[in-house]
Amino acid sequence: DDYVVKPFSPKVLMLKMDAILKRIHKGSSDHDIFTHEGLSVDFTARVVKIDEKIVDLTPKEVELLFYLIKNKGIALTREKLICEVWGYDFYKDDRTLDTHIKLLRKSLGNYSSLITTLRGVGYRFDCN
Repeated sequence: DDYVVKPFSPKVLMLKMDAILKRIHKGSSDHDIFTHEGLSVDFTARVVKIDEKIVDLTPKEVELLFYLIKNKGIALTREKLICEVWGYDFYKDDRTLDTHIKLLRKSLGNYSSLITTLRGVGYRFDCN
């Protein structure tokens, strides 16, 4: 029910596809939920809970956590995380990623160890 005019960027195509998929699944009550011990992440409702208490995260922290979880067990480079979470046109200091990881770990409390730093590479979400 939509079209993309050439030339187009892959980001625009993905955003349009996401919008169509959201419209298709709008009436669906299924929630995509990740759980690990007391950590619960509801992707559909954009809610993060630790021991049934809602964790207050910024929108970027939520996006970063979602991306890490959806790619759990995969070594993600700093560049990949910045491109996927902030966008291809992000030109700020790459320390922004480190700051957000630090704040995210602080918010996750006992579950902060699930985000592993890969020295010289980036980060990985580990939940065994």
